[in-house]
Amino acid sequence: MFRGFATLNFFADDVAVARDWYAELFGVEAYFANPPAPAPPAYVEFRIGDDGDEIGIIDRRYAPPGHAAGPGGAVMHWHVDDLQGALDRLLALGATAYQPITEHGDGFVTASVVDPFGNVLGVMHNAHYLEVVAGRGTGS
Repeated sequence: MFRGFATLNFFADDVAVARDWYAELFGVEAYFANPPAPAPPAYVEFRIGDDGDEIGIIDRRYAPPGHAAGPGGAVMHWHVDDLQGALDRLLALGATAYQPITEHGDGFVTASVVDPFGNVLGVMHNAHYLEVVAGRGTGS
């Protein structure tokens, strides 16, 4: 039934500023914008990671009713090879600490930040993720 996540959506008051911040973080430009340039975007998409996972940034005006104005909700954790390095880079780019580096046992170590737009972004070192990727013969 569940085959993988299709899109992780974040919300921002200024989509263009959020797009540029995430482009700096990811090291790639958004591949899609609606409406197209030169109009200010109301939605942009990135594809990143081993599976080309999609992150969409949506103008906060289109958030579902009751969507929290502050951080909260589900936390999507992205595997990173260097957790402390990823956390340091996020903080240097203007994110704020949300949850410190936390060891959970069995190869799971997490941390999370709040991006400059109010969204929670989790990072994780997960030995099991590396085993799955190696088993598929993709990634490194």
